[in-house]
Amino acid sequence: MSAQCCAGQLACCCGSAGCSLCCDCCPRIRQSLSTRFMYALYFILVVGLCCIMMSTTVAHKMKEHIPFFEEMCKGIKAGDTCEKLVGYSAVYRVCFGMACFFFIFCLLTLKINNSKSCRAHIHNGFWFFKLLLLGAMCSGAFFIPDQDTFLNAWRYVGAIGGFLFIGIQLLLLVEFAHKWNKNWTAGTASNKLWYASLALVTLIMYSVATGGLVSMAVFYTQKDGCMENKILLGVNGGLCLLISLVAISPCVQNRQPHSGLLQSGVISCYVTYLTFSALSSKPAEVVLDEHGKNITICVPNFGQDLYKDENLVTILGTGLLIGCILYSCLTSTTRSSSDALQGRYAAPELEIARCCFCFSPGGEDTEEQQPGKKGPRVIYDEKKGTVYVYSYFHFVFFLASLYVMMTVTNWFKSAFCLLP
Repeated sequence: MSAQCCAGQLACCCGSAGCSLCCDCCPRIRQSLSTRFMYALYFILVVGLCCIMMSTTVAHKMKEHIPFFEEMCKGIKAGDTCEKLVGYSAVYRVCFGMACFFFIFCLLTLKINNSKSCRAHIHNGFWFFKLLLLGAMCSGAFFIPDQDTFLNAWRYVGAIGGFLFIGIQLLLLVEFAHKWNKNWTAGTASNKLWYASLALVTLIMYSVATGGLVSMAVFYTQKDGCMENKILLGVNGGLCLLISLVAISPCVQNRQPHSGLLQSGVISCYVTYLTFSALSSKPAEVVLDEHGKNITICVPNFGQDLYKDENLVTILGTGLLIGCILYSCLTSTTRSSSDALQGRYAAPELEIARCCFCFSPGGEDTEEQQPGKKGPRVIYDEKKGTVYVYSYFHFVFFLASLYVMMTVTNWFKSAFCLLP
């Protein structure tokens, strides 16, 4: 059994076979899901590397505990203290390599409709070589000539890609909430408790959004000054109220009977997060007090350290970022979701209400198994056709790479530090 397991994993890493887990207690996995999981794992590894590069604590610890640290940095031409391998410019270079990796696969997988072609085998296997390619592209970005010009131009590309990812993410969140509301509403015909569940979840969503806006109004505004923050909070709060009214308006209900406050509640929570991200990335304002001393306003002041909120921003932002990206890149890269981006929703059908509604009960195009027969740990569910659009999947990851780059470096606030 162990020999077969090792052979299967070797075929997964160096060949076109699908990946699975060796553990017998682990459930069997579909090839389409295992492929997306592997790409997401590579993505998370690079995101973790970017977070380490942005950590000043890690840089100091390396200098303290690694012997001959300065000599090693000079030997690899990374500066006296390896400053070229940490900070904003390093994150830009690593994310450039990752973005190029996914963009190449986006072009490679264009117009693939079945998993039997050579390009589909490359997409679904050869993970060891892909890891080497990703590492080589991220490392090669450090050897690009004329770094100042490259970084200056790449930050604008990253800003455009980041905004596009936010737009796609909003559309996918609408599709997610629409599916959620539709599935749970279907259960109300047999069990009225689904009404209570919908009402409870909607109440939680609006409570989080309202609480977030109120907290930002307390910590990011003051009685005098902070006018930009007040305008931003007022506009976004007003838009959240507007989309809530539109969602339950008669004209929308006639065209979309499954529309309701749940969709607008989900979008309100996401808009609240984006507002928090924008306010935390905004430079602090410095004014003179009545004694003629410079004081900083419009930022939270938790204790004596003025920028102690950066830890909160990093932890909350990274958690929400990875969660949103994983949903957008894994669950929302099916054909139905890519059709939703073009305004084409599936026809209404009889559904069974369930708590885990993201995936269908048996998966998409799940391979049928004979009763009592112990089959392979990977279910090849794409024999009749692809479950999701390969090129669209890689394009979402490409935009997500740019979004990560801009979010980790606080968008344009820190990007200007790259310029001479």
